[in-house]
Amino acid sequence: MEKLLKENKMGTDKIPKVLFSLAVPIIISMVVQALYNIVDSIYVAQYNNVEGTAALGLAFPIQNLMIAVGAGLGVGMNAILSRSLGQKNFDKANKTAGQGIFLNLVGYLLFLIFAIFLADKFAFAQAHENGVFNELLYEYAKDYISIISFGSICVFIQITMERLLQATGKSVYSMITQASGAIINIILDPIFIFGRLGVPEMGIKGAAIATVIGQFVAAVLGIIFNLTVNKEIKLKVKNIIPEKCLIRDILIIGVPSVLMQAIGSVMTFSMNAILKNFGLAALNVFVIYFKLQSFVFMPVFGLTNGIIPIVSYNYGAEKSKRVFATIKLGAICSVSYMALGLLAFQTIPGVLLGFFNATAEMLVIGKAALRIISISFVLAGFAIICSCVCQALGKSVYSLILSVCRQLGVLIPAAYLLSLSGKVNLIWWSFPIAELVSLILAVLFLLKVLKKAFPDSIIKVK
Repeated sequence: MEKLLKENKMGTDKIPKVLFSLAVPIIISMVVQALYNIVDSIYVAQYNNVEGTAALGLAFPIQNLMIAVGAGLGVGMNAILSRSLGQKNFDKANKTAGQGIFLNLVGYLLFLIFAIFLADKFAFAQAHENGVFNELLYEYAKDYISIISFGSICVFIQITMERLLQATGKSVYSMITQASGAIINIILDPIFIFGRLGVPEMGIKGAAIATVIGQFVAAVLGIIFNLTVNKEIKLKVKNIIPEKCLIRDILIIGVPSVLMQAIGSVMTFSMNAILKNFGLAALNVFVIYFKLQSFVFMPVFGLTNGIIPIVSYNYGAEKSKRVFATIKLGAICSVSYMALGLLAFQTIPGVLLGFFNATAEMLVIGKAALRIISISFVLAGFAIICSCVCQALGKSVYSLILSVCRQLGVLIPAAYLLSLSGKVNLIWWSFPIAELVSLILAVLFLLKVLKKAFPDSIIKVK
């Protein structure tokens, strides 16, 4: 107990040291995850670079929704858990961990129901190109979506275990779990897709099975690490029994985060519908863009996973200077990295597209797309930091508003209106337009939240 009562490093170590110690392992694991996403798509493109790649795009809204539920609930769990640790309330921290596990199990039950009753209908609704039903695209999408939905229990356990490790500053173990799962996935992809080492050729089904196996490995490692090295949190079965008050508190913070990330599913579903009217080449470019941009955005999201517990902890410990120092350093790192992403997309778009066996038509469309969309990267870098600070200080609703305005209020309407011109290249401009609106709102919300949380320290934001 004496050891536990000592101040956590999030409240004592220098901000650069603690932020990078928390964020770098997460960033590494997310980069590995991004690498998996790209390698997975490259193998599928080699198997079938038209319907195969498009099928991954049609499945993306469901995959994103799974992650949104797990990660969003994790945000609510971690915000309360980190604050409880900052207040030295270890009993509440343990109960919060248990309630987070319970909520994620409920999340899996919903996706299991979807897999049984709705997966084939979801695939059928999207498997049309210019109004004509594409049976091969339907079969690929149905198989992939069904398998990942049935196996999504692994996603929810993995994310929950990783968030618990991150909440106590043990991000290196979170990195190991996520990286291990991704590496297993990368190894199994070519074996299952093409049929090697005695394994029968399974095509797109193989890609989905490899994904679930990788997630299973990560989930098991996460459980082991939390039971053996995460001494600040005690996982007990009795804490999984629902407690109304704690569930409410987690949901108040977590649901806006779930909705905020789930909006990405609505956005991709809508963009898929718009771009299919321009042919599978345009849809595939959008799919490839999303795979590539993960290398740009994933590290920034990894950074926010380090920022959120530090801000929450020091807010609970009433250390405003450390909160502001974390925000400043996070913003500098985020914007700088996004600028590197902008440079890459502007200078070598053809090389990036070539990794995915892009056709001549895809290269023409894709080069313009990558250059136009990447204009929004630097704007997004700062907006993401503003959003994560709002979440850390218990105002996730502002993050939700930002996401709704950017993706549903601006991006999709702008994309639809620009598509009426009949020129696919104009559609890509909806991304910079949406990001500019989001940045303006993000700054206003951040200032409002900080002023309320630290009324006597707002001058330090400068």
